[in-house]
Amino acid sequence: MRTAPSYTIKRSDAVGLWVFMAVGAAIAVWTSIAASQRIMEVLPNTDVRVLGQFAGTVGSAPIGVDGAPIDVELEQAMLTVPELPVAALWAIVFQQVVVVVTVLTVVVALIWLGRNVTRSIVFSRTNTVLVSTAGIVGLIGYAAVPFLGNMAANGAFAVLSERTFDNVIISVEPFSLLLLAFIAALMSTVFAIGERLQRDTDGLV
Repeated sequence: MRTAPSYTIKRSDAVGLWVFMAVGAAIAVWTSIAASQRIMEVLPNTDVRVLGQFAGTVGSAPIGVDGAPIDVELEQAMLTVPELPVAALWAIVFQQVVVVVTVLTVVVALIWLGRNVTRSIVFSRTNTVLVSTAGIVGLIGYAAVPFLGNMAANGAFAVLSERTFDNVIISVEPFSLLLLAFIAALMSTVFAIGERLQRDTDGLV
């Protein structure tokens, strides 16, 4: 009768995984604190700082001789708005909530995955679900966060320019999004195939 080979993760690999999990937990805590601070900062809706994206907008910067102004092309700038429209204000709040939910979900999924691996459980249905969940939620967050940020920026520009400025970028970098989608799909496929091979191997024992 054939017996299934026993795989045990090396101590050094286990230590590396536990360090990875500790760093992930620290990132989750830091993200939650930063998001909470941002929400508390904007809720009074007074002199709100908003990051605005530009496309082909020329501004002046004191970088010439003796601080002389020189024209530069803006890509982004921090705007201070006396009072944001309600929709723009809540876009910032929801943006921070999405950031926290995304980071916490991805970190928890990867920590759970790392814990399973330290127990020598690499390919399983649970791990496949964890990898897929982390990938899908990460992609949604990657697209939603800048979208909500652009909504807030639109509100800021509307207030500052009295709706006369509409040169704002409202898009997510498609190449980066596609690259992340490819990586997420690849990892999910690898774990799904590994799970199937593991199940077939166990069936032969």
